[in-house]
Amino acid sequence: MKNQEIYYETMYILRPDIAEDEVNKHIEKYNKLLEDMGGKILDSQMRGKRRLAYPISKNREGIYVQLSHQGDGQHIEKIEKAMRLSEDVIRYMTIKQGGPLPTPKPKMKPSETTNNQEKEKNKDDSSTIVAEEEGNKKNNSEKSEEDKPKE
Repeated sequence: MKNQEIYYETMYILRPDIAEDEVNKHIEKYNKLLEDMGGKILDSQMRGKRRLAYPISKNREGIYVQLSHQGDGQHIEKIEKAMRLSEDVIRYMTIKQGGPLPTPKPKMKPSETTNNQEKEKNKDDSSTIVAEEEGNKKNNSEKSEEDKPKE
């Protein structure tokens, strides 16, 4: 049962009006709390702000965070109690999973993100320019055919 391990996934939703640095503080807080209780964090991802299926505490949106972790199961009660007492967490749920352990996704630095966005933009711009040039060539060839006298 080397690859088929038991682990837990906790998904929690934070209020949408929280600043991004506070969201990161909450993520670090729950990660540290989990490690202090004897759990091992496999993966922690902020999934971003999304629209809720129904209003929760008068909120129509929420910031989703997914946390994959391993432990003896005793740590779950303590982390859920901390989430229940927090005013910023509007929902949470922990599910026991079985199967291959999740592999953490590489985290991109802010500078890498902007560089990738610039590359994508330049790529889109170059394809637009090529398409415009092809369109101009086509229009020019149509005009030259119209200028020729008909026999």
